[in-house]
Amino acid sequence: MTTTKFLRSPAPLAASLLMAGLPLGSFAQTPAAASSSSPAATVWQQCTALSDGNARLACFDQWAQQQSQQPLGSPQGQAVATTPAASANAMVGLTPPASALAAADAPAPAPIGGCRNDGYTEMSRFWELEAGTDCGTFSFRGYRPLSVSFAVGDKVNRQPSSLNPVNSATTETDYQKQEMRIQLSVRTKLAQNLLTDPNGKLRDSLWIGYTGLSYWQVFNSDLSRPFRTTDHQPEIFYVYPTTAQLPFGWRWRYSGIGLEHQSNGQSDPLSRSWNRTYLMTGFELDNRLQLQAKIWHRINESAEDDNNPNIQNYIGRSELKLGWNVNQRNWMGVTARGSLNGHGKGSGRVEWMHTLGDGWMGGKSNLRLHAQVFHGYGDSLIDYNYKRTVFSLGFSLLDF
Repeated sequence: MTTTKFLRSPAPLAASLLMAGLPLGSFAQTPAAASSSSPAATVWQQCTALSDGNARLACFDQWAQQQSQQPLGSPQGQAVATTPAASANAMVGLTPPASALAAADAPAPAPIGGCRNDGYTEMSRFWELEAGTDCGTFSFRGYRPLSVSFAVGDKVNRQPSSLNPVNSATTETDYQKQEMRIQLSVRTKLAQNLLTDPNGKLRDSLWIGYTGLSYWQVFNSDLSRPFRTTDHQPEIFYVYPTTAQLPFGWRWRYSGIGLEHQSNGQSDPLSRSWNRTYLMTGFELDNRLQLQAKIWHRINESAEDDNNPNIQNYIGRSELKLGWNVNQRNWMGVTARGSLNGHGKGSGRVEWMHTLGDGWMGGKSNLRLHAQVFHGYGDSLIDYNYKRTVFSLGFSLLDF
């Protein structure tokens, strides 16, 4: 003869359900009430109603255990029913384990912000090096700063020249030293996990980017406020993540390879253009210091097509950039370019950025007050062989 045994107190489960945020009224049933209204269905509903995944799983696990275990309090050797109804009624008296109660009481995890997630370093978020920093493919992001600045130079290139006679201006243009500096820069990710494990922690990526830089003679009414020069710089590049630990707490974070074209879109004698391939890499110390290096090789052109011979001796063949997060609101950077062969000119740039306002939903604002000083060759492509010092002050938008 098969008997069914009910446990008499639903209090422990009611307490756990209360901690999970569910009303007690629908669960505080007497054994008789449970028996008269499909106990199996009641337990399924109770388990399903739990909003926390860990608590819900624990509820179903304990119910499943009752299919093969003797209910609490049954006499030694007494046959016990293993019907769903019996197991369901036995389940009413069970208390979920402490881990399930703690999980039910814990706040829900914060949503993952991908490349906006401040839980990762700036370098990891910028290049989307880890699974938690992924913002997907074909979404536009900032690349170099989007900026509008007032710029003043110690002098201005009124008669651009080149070692190619075809590309040397024959007359001067009365440009002013004061002008506006405007930079637009965007990128998008074409693909990821080309060489990395899709289920792993690290992510490689393939990108295309574009940067446009203009100097606008907005204060020069005598010349009808022309754009003195505009450089266009499209590129494609691949980034591979690394995690090597280096001395003094530094980490090697990525390496990459790219192909870049740069031109000013003008006709002779002011036409300037060149193509180059490059290698790049990046290191960081916590989230305080970032060190990025790039080395490039110019793709050769015929002498008659070369608008700017020996440009690499002026602009350089390599670049080293050090960034320092001084505090939550201030960042400083130093960029140096050199030719590596001892015969080049190169340049240096010092920058300071100050965060303005607060970001959306309490995050960090992307708007910066941006000041920089440039000295050397190649601030713009038309000035590749023209040395000058430029101070600029304005506003920049980092990423978006």
